[in-house]
Amino acid sequence: MDKVGKDAAGMRRGLRTLGIVAALVAGSAGAQDKYDGYLCCNMRSDGSWISDSNYAEGGKRVIPAGTPARVTGYGRYRVKVLIDGQKQEIGNDYSRDLDNAAFAARYVVAADPKAAIAGWPAKVQEAVRQARVTPGMTREQVITALGYPMSSENPDLDAPLWRYWLGSFAEFQLHFDARGRVSDITTDPSTRNRVWTP
Repeated sequence: MDKVGKDAAGMRRGLRTLGIVAALVAGSAGAQDKYDGYLCCNMRSDGSWISDSNYAEGGKRVIPAGTPARVTGYGRYRVKVLIDGQKQEIGNDYSRDLDNAAFAARYVVAADPKAAIAGWPAKVQEAVRQARVTPGMTREQVITALGYPMSSENPDLDAPLWRYWLGSFAEFQLHFDARGRVSDITTDPSTRNRVWTP
């Protein structure tokens, strides 16, 4: 197997670990591939820009997980997409260890996550709808609700702690137990009230 094939296989294994199957043609695909898929997770947009920070500030609207999306091109640290007929860009602001193809594969996936969401407990489904977290959520469920944690701060998605931000000064940390389920959150009270559903 050549290096490209090994890299693609490793990426697919990592995504399956989270339960998110990005059945893309990554083994033979170049960074300029265009394809149709679905948003992996709830993403916040200002109308034209979606940052991988996914900050909840500045009047951004949440585009729900499972929304159809078309990758139409790439730019410097960005993936150009068409969502609900509107041109947007997903900015790779904090995950620059990922190339364009791997970054795009995180956020625009082949399998519609709504099918998985429908099988989750009602409390988890409601947390995902609200872009919040609740105890007992799996890593896949957290990603669906909040988006991926920035890889610059979270290089290991199997780590027991993930760092997120609602804004530049509103950090929160999710703690996972040995089973990989959310056990607690560490943050200030105002941020906790905005992201945590007990």
